[in-house]
Amino acid sequence: LWIFRGTVQHGLPLEIGDTVQILEKCEGTLISINLPFFYPKGIFPCSYIHLKNAVVKNKGQFETVMPVEDSVITEMTSTLREWGAIWKQLYVKNEGDLFHRLWHVMNEILDLRRQVLVGHLTHDRMKDVKQHITARLDWGNEQLCLDLVPRREFSMVDPDEISVTELYRLMEHRHRKKETATPASTHHLSVQVKSLMSSNLGEELEVFFHIYDGRENRPLSERFFVRLNKNGLPKWPEKTERQSTLFVDLGSSDLRKDVYIVVHIIRIGRMGAGEKKNLCSVQYRRPFGCAVVSIADLLTADSKDDHLLKVYACNTEIEWYQIHENIIKKANSRYNLSGSNTGLAVALQLLHGDIDQLRREYMGLFTRGVCITKKLGFSDIIMPGEMRNDLYMTLEKGEFEKGGKSVARNVEITVYVLDADGQILKGYVAAGSGEPGADEYHSLVLYHNNSPRWAEQIKLPIPVDMFRGSHVRFEFRHCSTKDKGEKKLFGYSFVPLMQEDGRTLPDGTHELIIHKCEENTSLADCLRYLKLPYSKANLPTNSLTLKGNKESFWITSFLCSTKLTQNGDMLDLLKWRAHPERINDSLSKLKEIDGSEIVKFLQDTLDTLFGILDENSQRYSLKVFDSLVHIINLLQDSKFQHFKPVMDTYIESHFAGALSYRDLIKVLKWYVDRIVEAEHQDHIQQVLKASDYIFKYIIQSRRLFSLATGGQNEEEFRACILELFMSIRFFLSQESKGISPVTQTQAVFLRTFPAIYSELLKFFTVRDVAGFVRETLASLPTVVQADSPLEAVKLQCISKTVESQLYINPESRCILLPVVLRVLHTCLQEQRDLVMCARIFTSMLSLIKKEDNGTEPAVSEEVELIVESLLEVLLRTILEISNRPQPAGPAMRLQFQDVTGEFVACLLALLRHMSDKHYQKLLQAFSSKDDLRDFLLHVFTVFRILIRPEMFPKDWTVMRLVTNNVIITTVLYLSDALRKNFLNDNFDYKVWDSYFYLSVIFINQPCLQLESFSPSKRKKILEKYGDMRVMMGCEIFSMWQNLGEHKLNFIPAMIGPFLEVTLVPQPDLRNVMIPIFHDMMDWEQRRSGNFKQVEAKLIDKLDSLMSEGKGDETYRELFNSILLKKIERETWRESGISLIATVTRLMERLLDYRDCMKLGEVDGKKIGCTVSLLNFYKTELNKEEMYIRYIHKLYDLHLKAQNYTEASYTLLLYDELLEWSDRPLREFLNYPMQSEWQRKEYLHLTIIQNFDRGKCWENGIILCRELADQYESYYDYRNLSKMRMMEASLYDKIMDQQRLEPEFFRVGFYGKKFPFFLRNKEFVCRGHDYERLEAFQQRMLNEFPHAIAMQHVNQPDQTIYQADAQYLQIYAVTPIPESQDVLQRDGVPDNIKSFYKFNHIWKFRYDRPFHKGTKDKENEFKSLWVERTTLTLVQSLPGISRWFEVEKRELVEVSPLENAIEVIENKNLQLRTLITQCQNRQMQNINPLTMCLNGVIDAAVNGGLARYQEAFFVKDYIMNHPEDGDKIGRLRELMFEQAHILEYGLAVHEKYVPQDMRPLHKKLVDQFHLMKSSLGIQEFPAYVRASPVPFTNGSPRTYRNSVPSIISPDAGRGVARRSPCSYPAVNRYSSSSLSSQASNEVSNITGQSESSDEVFNMQPSPSTSSLSSNHSASPNVTSSAPSSARGSPQMAEKHKHSRENACLSPRERPVSAIFSNPLEPAQVGKYKLRPTPSSWSLDSVKERAPSFSDNVSKPICPPIPPRPQHPVNILCVLVLPQTAMPPFTPSPTECQSTSLVSNSPVLSGSYSSGISSLSRCSVSEASGTELPAGDHLPHPLPPPAPLPNSISSGSDEPIRRENKTPPPYSVYERNNPRRPVPLPHSLSIPPQTDPPALPPKPHQIRTGSMKLDGNADPRVPRPRPLPRKVSQL
Repeated sequence: LWIFRGTVQHGLPLEIGDTVQILEKCEGTLISINLPFFYPKGIFPCSYIHLKNAVVKNKGQFETVMPVEDSVITEMTSTLREWGAIWKQLYVKNEGDLFHRLWHVMNEILDLRRQVLVGHLTHDRMKDVKQHITARLDWGNEQLCLDLVPRREFSMVDPDEISVTELYRLMEHRHRKKETATPASTHHLSVQVKSLMSSNLGEELEVFFHIYDGRENRPLSERFFVRLNKNGLPKWPEKTERQSTLFVDLGSSDLRKDVYIVVHIIRIGRMGAGEKKNLCSVQYRRPFGCAVVSIADLLTADSKDDHLLKVYACNTEIEWYQIHENIIKKANSRYNLSGSNTGLAVALQLLHGDIDQLRREYMGLFTRGVCITKKLGFSDIIMPGEMRNDLYMTLEKGEFEKGGKSVARNVEITVYVLDADGQILKGYVAAGSGEPGADEYHSLVLYHNNSPRWAEQIKLPIPVDMFRGSHVRFEFRHCSTKDKGEKKLFGYSFVPLMQEDGRTLPDGTHELIIHKCEENTSLADCLRYLKLPYSKANLPTNSLTLKGNKESFWITSFLCSTKLTQNGDMLDLLKWRAHPERINDSLSKLKEIDGSEIVKFLQDTLDTLFGILDENSQRYSLKVFDSLVHIINLLQDSKFQHFKPVMDTYIESHFAGALSYRDLIKVLKWYVDRIVEAEHQDHIQQVLKASDYIFKYIIQSRRLFSLATGGQNEEEFRACILELFMSIRFFLSQESKGISPVTQTQAVFLRTFPAIYSELLKFFTVRDVAGFVRETLASLPTVVQADSPLEAVKLQCISKTVESQLYINPESRCILLPVVLRVLHTCLQEQRDLVMCARIFTSMLSLIKKEDNGTEPAVSEEVELIVESLLEVLLRTILEISNRPQPAGPAMRLQFQDVTGEFVACLLALLRHMSDKHYQKLLQAFSSKDDLRDFLLHVFTVFRILIRPEMFPKDWTVMRLVTNNVIITTVLYLSDALRKNFLNDNFDYKVWDSYFYLSVIFINQPCLQLESFSPSKRKKILEKYGDMRVMMGCEIFSMWQNLGEHKLNFIPAMIGPFLEVTLVPQPDLRNVMIPIFHDMMDWEQRRSGNFKQVEAKLIDKLDSLMSEGKGDETYRELFNSILLKKIERETWRESGISLIATVTRLMERLLDYRDCMKLGEVDGKKIGCTVSLLNFYKTELNKEEMYIRYIHKLYDLHLKAQNYTEASYTLLLYDELLEWSDRPLREFLNYPMQSEWQRKEYLHLTIIQNFDRGKCWENGIILCRELADQYESYYDYRNLSKMRMMEASLYDKIMDQQRLEPEFFRVGFYGKKFPFFLRNKEFVCRGHDYERLEAFQQRMLNEFPHAIAMQHVNQPDQTIYQADAQYLQIYAVTPIPESQDVLQRDGVPDNIKSFYKFNHIWKFRYDRPFHKGTKDKENEFKSLWVERTTLTLVQSLPGISRWFEVEKRELVEVSPLENAIEVIENKNLQLRTLITQCQNRQMQNINPLTMCLNGVIDAAVNGGLARYQEAFFVKDYIMNHPEDGDKIGRLRELMFEQAHILEYGLAVHEKYVPQDMRPLHKKLVDQFHLMKSSLGIQEFPAYVRASPVPFTNGSPRTYRNSVPSIISPDAGRGVARRSPCSYPAVNRYSSSSLSSQASNEVSNITGQSESSDEVFNMQPSPSTSSLSSNHSASPNVTSSAPSSARGSPQMAEKHKHSRENACLSPRERPVSAIFSNPLEPAQVGKYKLRPTPSSWSLDSVKERAPSFSDNVSKPICPPIPPRPQHPVNILCVLVLPQTAMPPFTPSPTECQSTSLVSNSPVLSGSYSSGISSLSRCSVSEASGTELPAGDHLPHPLPPPAPLPNSISSGSDEPIRRENKTPPPYSVYERNNPRRPVPLPHSLSIPPQTDPPALPPKPHQIRTGSMKLDGNADPRVPRPRPLPRKVSQL
């Protein structure tokens, strides 16, 4: 009752609604256990609970405490608890509509529960409340998709307490009731008048509603009458019954389109609507308008909508009587709208069901008051006891003379009802329902009309006793329109209501005589005119005066009475004693009387018939018998079927014919004896159709005779009955071919025969009656044609027999059962009349009680008989109808399903009743093993059918559990027979396989997966049935152990099914079933020496099963541990461990894949996991088909994420497995059946399209060429042309469209909480477009919301690796491009360079500065070292994923001197690039060059370079580091070179600087002179002055073939481990040695502030704090810079050079301010290239200088002096003559030189936007570009000088290339077919000698120069190899 927190010691926490079981009570404290599910014990105060009586069931582990209360209350309580949990989840899932509806229903159920608990309800009210409760419970269960609850009388039934067939019937009844609501046969129309809206009101109105049949042009109902006031509102608003009505008893046939609601509106006022008010106070009823609406409109409209009906007026009053017909017919010329804004507002609602049901469902409607408007005539179904006596008269029309007036009359009729004494009957004239009856009725007045047609209906509800002598008088008055407005009487008519013989006024139209009279004539004395004729139809012949009268008045009368009749024949029969001579005629005419007249006087008619029979039996017996048969058959009509109880009551209470039985038996036998000979059987069939009631009369008559005589003549009666049955059996035994009249008569008798049993039991014993029935049924012809109706009727007869009281008695059942079984067996064997057979079988089995099975011998024998006769044929029937195609029609399909379900229920019920003895007898009855085998196969197959999900509706869990319980019980019995009869020599594979297959699908069926159920449902199932999966699993294991050597027959076939069983999350089941795999491995090892079949099957099935959601981490661990333990002592232990490890690793990946594929997971995880699984299938499992399937899954994921480049690389994997051959391929995935050539062509086109979308056009060009070659070889020039145009368009896109440069990030995933494919691994990821480090970090944290971001870049320790958490370490890295040749060419556009800069990247770099030793505060460069980390991936980026795993880490330290060299080299490269761009007009403005010059000169003036001199040029350093002599010289050379470049740059700057920046330029020149003087440079050395200058004012094409300045790759290779020269010049933490803070002048002049533009917003590097510049980068450099500068970590200001405090946030500066641009020709120090002898060497200066002056006519600046030759990396700049070679257009994929293609991949990635993914693939290292000798140089180049302390790369490079794993998932693989591991034969590619050829250059002269010593350079691309073959897919 209250929440108890349980905070005290041993306290038991309780929530409101918890149920507890009290164990002990101690001083107000209770010790108890909490029942729900966990059974914790504890104490709590007594006052917190309410005690209830309860009983404990199933004491023990699963005991159930059931409260002693109404079962409905118990169900409500448990259901509301279950709903409560689901209700909260609905709120969480945002299903607001169902949430609120369920909340209201729950509150309603709680209110009803309180009413039931109080117990103050009456019995009827309690029944209604329970019905309402169960309806609400069922609604909620259906809405929440919970189980259907079987109920009987509002209470849940226990499946164990009733038969399975009965349970099925209950479930089916509830399901059918839920699915298809029974359409109501009775309908009612609710009408409520709201108001009349009109602008010309001012008079009271009368509104009349009635329902009108437009087809037959007649009203269907009486009228509903409402009075409105002058405002158009109801006159009595407080009386709702006067403004709302219910038109009742509408039949289904009345709900059609041509049935209308017609509204007539009458105004009460002056004659003319527009007349002015005058003194006249007389008012008239005048037409106003009419409205019509179709009933069909109400079926589709909202039932609660108000309707505004348009009101129409007739053009002339002559048409008023048919205005509604004109509106219906849309005769627009005869009516018009009465006003544009006139409308009648009414509420119309169609209700369904009988009136009593409406009173319950719409209590408010009847409570506030509603009048009932009846139908004209009786309803479709006439109920006995219904009292009604209504006479309806319609004032149709009149014909009047002018009466001496010049104009026609205004005639008004006044109607009175008078009794026999001439007194007016008050209150019996009603204009319609809704208003009380009046004394008189005034008709409409039609203006100046002598032939008025009113068509007004009035109702005269006169009591029956007043009908005789009463008459209706019609008075006719002329209404004057003069001032006085007088109404002058000028005639009258009358009509009597009953004739002299007692008949009422006949229905129909009557032409009444208008008797003229004076105005003051008194009609008070009615005797005067009653003697006059009233109708022209019965005028006396001598009344010439009346015949000549032209005035007439027509009325139509209709009587609806349950007591009065208009039929004279009926009256003659009832008064037979008054006219005995008319008896014969009256009996003959009885058949012609309307049935409604007969049922009115049913009892009187029956009394008359038996009275005639008693008095004149000899004469009238046959006539009376026929009349009785007619009345009995009349009651079979649906309209009168409710009068059967009236006849039953008459027989029991009023029938008095004690002697009638003799005549009835005699006449009945006479008819039966004539059957065979009679030509016409119709009348005899009518007699037999009524035989049930005839026997009732016979038996009741005999009982009355026995009571009167004391039982005399009993033997005689028995003999008569026996003779009658002998006659019946004789005619039943007649055989006839086809459908003969006799056969039809036999069928008629069989239909009524079962109804006789109950009457016979009143006089005969049960055995006697059973004998009658058995002999009668046995007399039927044995051989009957299949299409004969007699067979179906025979089954119907047997069905009714089985359902009768006779069969329920065990004594009679033993007599009748053999007959029933014989008929059923025949029908089932012939597969006919299955619906009726199922019904009979169901009824038979429902009579067998489960508890009587073992105690009652008769019941046991009955079960044995049924099993022996029907079990096998029943199994075959279920098989037949289950395999038969279902019929098309919904009705037939429903019937088909019903039959299947009923037969299944019968089978289950029969098996449930079978005991051990029955099974033993059944199995012993088989004469041979083949019969037993067939039987077992049938049983197992049927059981598999029963387990199908479609066998029962989804919510029939109760039925499914019962089915499973019966199945497992039966299987346990049959498994013994299987072991005994089909093992060893008699082994039968088919029956054993069927057994195992059944067991597997039994365990896997959804209704047994208890883990998916709610705790309460799971607990109930375990209590009742236990876990049937474990039971079946133990049985499987036991049967498997019995197989012995026959186990080999099921290997590998049963591996998949058993694996599916072990994946069920039930620990006990897994422990039982997993050891079977060890057994399989053992037997397979014995047979073949290995267990490859077991391994292959396990792997194949694991993928499909785990993708379905089966399996978990617990299963993986259990599988591994159990099998490893099992194989410990096996001889094949090693191979077994290998298999288990492989399967376990596959499970890890599959589980990760399934988790990542869940809805809501990010695409990055899905892609990474798919890549991991794809690699596993390829490299470890060699599963080609699974590999290809996952290729396409990965492809779909990439497309979804818009990773078009990655999608192309992915699909390329499948493309490479195909050849250009005509081999046919089968239909596979979404590919149709086609040739291999066609599929490869389709793949090529798809890949090209995706490369195009991903802006990776270079890769698409190669595929275009390959496809074009194929088209050309087939002479398909049409497609060849298209392909060449596509290739050309790709070239255009390369040059015209902008590509974004991606960022690259290194991500480490540490901790055990990450998925397997990420755990404790590091990856490099290609970022999305515009994605910087902060955005990438945030995205990763969103993808892994539980991860912790690490704030340092150091490698984590083991505690992080083993932590039970997730740690992310993220920082930006710099790509190291593979292909350097294109990047180093001066004239190659940036659009082309950008592709080679960021594609096919294997290596990435990250630099971290630190101080070693003591830090010199005055000059930090002395101790500033750089820790350089190089990451090598398993596969190049981009590839099949946006990220790949790091395969190798290299860590080297760069000395301060080497760092200084790199810094100056980088700045020189940047300066050269900007100067070149400025010269070639590639800059939009000169600002970038201005900023860079300013930064370098300003820093140098302020002592930047001097710091290097102080650090490295002093004697102490030279003495202490003698090995650095060459490097010191190199540094000095670079410093002089920088000064020379600056001088040249200032010259270029002076040429292009705008006028407003001239002061800044002058300042730069002045500062440059200061810089020279600070460096001690007065004049450049001779070698510098004489050096060739790399800057010209010519086109870039002029120097296309010049070799850029590069560092020797040999030197680079050596320093890669020891010196900075080995690394790319993009130093993460170094900046130009000559840079400094830009002056304010520059900021002001250029308009660029430090914060306004990211291009110039640069922060100083830690390594060059005093030498950095914020304004030293150009926009062009920035746009093409590597990504690391924008996203690499920066250090705290306080600890800039502290290794421990390096942080991960990016610097806000352009990359080129710190690192050189790899796109620029000067940035070559970072690439490992072979050194080229330079003309700048000291030995060749004099020789080379003339050649320069000859070839270069007008250099625009002083030449850069040549450097002396050093054994270090040498800058080499060659200037070739302009005439050396004509200009040519470059191509990114053309073979310009060997160095261009030696290492560049053929295909590459794109900069498409997508979601990052993780992967693990094999890739090759990045390598430097080697330049062969003799590459178009004017003179031979001398060999390079070796670098001291370095390792030569001459031999190392080839070795490294051969041993490196190529990228298996890129187009680059076309050039390098090597694979990391051997692949299966179907996937392997044979090594080819020739890589694919690149497109030729326009100038073939360069091709020859690519050869050295006659041998082709191994790096030159070779033709594309033919791919290996793939299995036919």
